[in-house]
Amino acid sequence: MAAKILIIDDEEAIRLSLRGILEDENYEVLEADSAEEGIALVDNASPDLVFLDVWLPGMDGLAAQESLHARHPNLPVIIISGHGTIETAVTAIRQGAYDFIEKPLSLDKVLIIARRALETGTLRRENALLRTALPEQDKLIGESEPMRAFLRMLEQVAPTDAWVLLTGENGTGKELAAHALYAGSRRANGPLVAVNCAAIPEELIESELFGHEKGAFTNAEGTRVGRFELANKGTLFLDEIGDMSLRTQAKILRILQEQKFERVGGTRTIKVDVRVIAATNKNLEEAIEAGTFRRDLYYRLRVVPLHLPPLRERKGDVRPLLTTFLARQARVHSSVPPVFTEEALAALDAYAWPGNVRELRNFAERMGILFAGRSISLADLPPEMAAGHPSGAGKTVAAEQGAAETDSLYAMDFKSARAAFEARYLEVRLAECGGNITRLAESIGLERSYLHRKLKGYSIHGE
Repeated sequence: MAAKILIIDDEEAIRLSLRGILEDENYEVLEADSAEEGIALVDNASPDLVFLDVWLPGMDGLAAQESLHARHPNLPVIIISGHGTIETAVTAIRQGAYDFIEKPLSLDKVLIIARRALETGTLRRENALLRTALPEQDKLIGESEPMRAFLRMLEQVAPTDAWVLLTGENGTGKELAAHALYAGSRRANGPLVAVNCAAIPEELIESELFGHEKGAFTNAEGTRVGRFELANKGTLFLDEIGDMSLRTQAKILRILQEQKFERVGGTRTIKVDVRVIAATNKNLEEAIEAGTFRRDLYYRLRVVPLHLPPLRERKGDVRPLLTTFLARQARVHSSVPPVFTEEALAALDAYAWPGNVRELRNFAERMGILFAGRSISLADLPPEMAAGHPSGAGKTVAAEQGAAETDSLYAMDFKSARAAFEARYLEVRLAECGGNITRLAESIGLERSYLHRKLKGYSIHGE
């Protein structure tokens, strides 16, 4: 959907000129010839960006900017003036304006600043939603001693500007920990910018991180602001840092040390102030020995190391996590959560949870849908979970279920039996990988897109 831009200027020629420039770039444009009309339009039409003239009849632009910032703090406003002074620009920026440009307007400058401002506005809105939703839905939960120790350390580190390296297996909650560090920091009113280093192709990661100038490479049709720049005065979360190439690691290290860089294809040095939180499921010390991760980058990121223990090492957390996930599922579907028998709970306590908290969450969602308002016994659990029951009864149930499955396979034709086995195999192995399709593809030696089609065909869902 096209971004919506409002122009507030009493000069019709300026409005027409700006409208033409912006509509050529497929933006939707609104106009107002006074501050009062413009403020009303912002309230009613919710534009994504405002160009605001300083000299207006009635309320002037600076007063209008102050009012807009108070009412819509996440809305970027660009001040324009034909009589610009340093004092006016400084006042506008202090009041919350995104930028200040002078007339006569430069086509290239207008478009560059508009793109940057729109990206910043999107980021501000996402952060506002994150701050609202996170405490309600995605808190780190733990009553076991390993988790209590982790939470104590996190609470101590969060208010500082110290860089943090989060380690732990897939599904342990590293992303939630990063959000908690951000929410508890002095930078919580600034941006939180996340980068999944494993998801970005190596040839594009420099452009993603540092931005690029128009014409820097094929298809670089405009200037792009990078993640480092977007995170200025805030927090940059580098997820899956262990999957970054050595070449990119070298460039990242220099920028992390100096907090300044040039965009791809650019010559202007951009200085930033960011707090870095990095996360990985890899053993970086082993990666250093193997020559796939830089030792100097490791120690630069590892100012405060925080390790999230796997769920199998925090058994006391299975029940409170399960209760929380079931209650959330019931709220979403307006249903009654199921109740587990003590035998079933004991089996879940004993289960290894190879997919960690993510696997437990997915399990709770499945049980909440299939057994809403009912009791769940040991016999209702998946075989791999029931098998862990301390009494051994679960092993009998699992064996019986396994035998029944085998018998049913013998009753099928070859094609149906192969499909049934394949579906069950993929379901179990996906759970072992914490629901991560990429990890499953690597572990069983299948190409990811082919595997994704297989899973879709069997109605098996992963991440």
